[in-house]
Amino acid sequence: MVDLVTSVSLWELVKHAGSWVVNLKRASTARKKESVNALRQVILAAQETSVYVRQINETGRKDHKTEAELSKAWTELSFRLEDLGIEALAQRCRMKGKHWAAPGQFESAELEKADIGLEKMESLASEILSEIRS
Repeated sequence: MVDLVTSVSLWELVKHAGSWVVNLKRASTARKKESVNALRQVILAAQETSVYVRQINETGRKDHKTEAELSKAWTELSFRLEDLGIEALAQRCRMKGKHWAAPGQFESAELEKADIGLEKMESLASEILSEIRS
């Protein structure tokens, strides 16, 4: 899965997002609204995850319930994005969900290669939102 989300696939994401936005502009209002809502959820999930990471850094305590909720939120987002045809971002969300399901399963080098940092995820969603609105 990590190999699917590399710097090469970043170019694919940008290229795919461009054609996806062109098609979305021709789509129904309901489809556009659904896409905007899903992308906003990516931003919210990134911020919620950031708050949890800050909590861990400040207290040194992890919470399995919160990690389960984050795993579920990121995985559900991956399904929504996949259904909307935003495949590359969906793959990143799925990887993020897997990471929170079992945080120790990936080496930090694998996570870095997957490029699923919170700022990156939020930035990609914001870029696609901007494209939709233009």
